[in-house]
Amino acid sequence: MRFDVVTLFPELFAPHFSHGVTRRAFESRQVDVRLWPLRDFADDNYRRVDERPFGGGPGMVMLFEPLQRALQAVAADRTEAAPVVVHFTPTGQRLDQAMVESFAAGPGAVLLCGRYEGIDQRLLDAHVTHEISLGDFVLSGGELPALVLLDAVARLQEGVLTAPSHQQDSFSDGLLEGPSYSRPERLQIGGVEQAVPSVLLSGHHAEIARWRREQALALTARRRPDLIAAARATGRLSRADERFLAALGL
Repeated sequence: MRFDVVTLFPELFAPHFSHGVTRRAFESRQVDVRLWPLRDFADDNYRRVDERPFGGGPGMVMLFEPLQRALQAVAADRTEAAPVVVHFTPTGQRLDQAMVESFAAGPGAVLLCGRYEGIDQRLLDAHVTHEISLGDFVLSGGELPALVLLDAVARLQEGVLTAPSHQQDSFSDGLLEGPSYSRPERLQIGGVEQAVPSVLLSGHHAEIARWRREQALALTARRRPDLIAAARATGRLSRADERFLAALGL
């Protein structure tokens, strides 16, 4: 798959592609990322890509024409049909695991990284197919959300993680992931001995799976009851799940 990133700050991306487990996806070109510096598409000596907004107000607005030329260059460079064009904005749809999995199984996208007070609305109306938000807060630009999406997509590619690893992630089955433990088996913390739950040392795979499921249910019920409601509505809770939640008073 191929992602084309239109950005004012391409230098923010390179370090991410060469570190951590996800570098496997970028170095192998399973996730092929092409960076398009927006100022290369300005047409004046100052390489200007923004201007004051009509009607007044604070800040600057990114200009239509440089962005249009950048998107046209991306389209001309791609051999396949034009993919989706993503704009990162607080007004967009909240990014979730289902959306990540859809991108991870697709051909890629053009990622449009805005800055300043935003992008000329006419450019968004003409070209953007998806608007995505990370949450109810504002960042200084679209580069960080673009990196978040690329990281989330890269880790789902074949050979990047141990096969079942991402299947146990939070949200993959609609629930939050429960706690994890490693060595040593016992620790002294604040003068109190803390031990790994005995079921995890039992070697009984069915009991371990049941414990992990129950931990995920309990954690999700405490922190994200909306996810429990959604799992119920979509038939993703088993009878055993419902018995466990009922025992918790849920």
